[in-house]
Amino acid sequence: MPADVANSLALFDLDHTLLDVDSDYLWGEYIVKHGLVDEAEYRTANQKFYEQYIEGTLDAREYNEFVAQFLTTLPLERLHDLREDYIKYEIEPHMRPKALSALRHHLDAGHDVVIISATNNFVVSAIAERFGIDAAYVLATPLEIKENRYTGKLTDRPNFQDGKLYHLEKWLAAQQDKGVTYDKTYAYSDSKNDLPLLEWADVPVCVTPDETLHAHALAHRWAVEDWAI
Repeated sequence: MPADVANSLALFDLDHTLLDVDSDYLWGEYIVKHGLVDEAEYRTANQKFYEQYIEGTLDAREYNEFVAQFLTTLPLERLHDLREDYIKYEIEPHMRPKALSALRHHLDAGHDVVIISATNNFVVSAIAERFGIDAAYVLATPLEIKENRYTGKLTDRPNFQDGKLYHLEKWLAAQQDKGVTYDKTYAYSDSKNDLPLLEWADVPVCVTPDETLHAHALAHRWAVEDWAI
């Protein structure tokens, strides 16, 4: 085993942190707009789940299995074409310049940068590429693929709330097996749902935070930054 190499690690949430929008919700709106699902039924459910997310009451497994049901209806090649169109027109205009600057700052300093999102890996991995982040440095809710099709199921816990720490600890163990350890950690997020992650990090940064997180940040003297566009 190689000698351990200590480095710094920067963890970035995706929705309303790196992006000015919620990529999961917008994906639902995209497939509705293009007539790929029943509009009334899907939009009603999507809105319900989004409100639960904002309230902090979301059942993340139920929601992700709902999202994954559409993915079971088409072959991967067609899904990838749709995803590319969605990212170009719905996501790229909402990539926050200040987020890109912060991310670039860490990369230029030689830090490892991970995008860690509650959204599923079908959506997140492709968006991460736009930020210059390889799939090996993406932690997202894992969806199951069998025989080149999505099954509509998860392969592990949702990457949500303390689930982010669960997936992060597994990733860190794999990094340690490669001889990579971290002596300083940063975490960026907008959401109260990421309090476990922010409390875990050495340097928590609250990005255009929701009301609950903003109050927590002020009480604990955490950094607060406005990246909105």
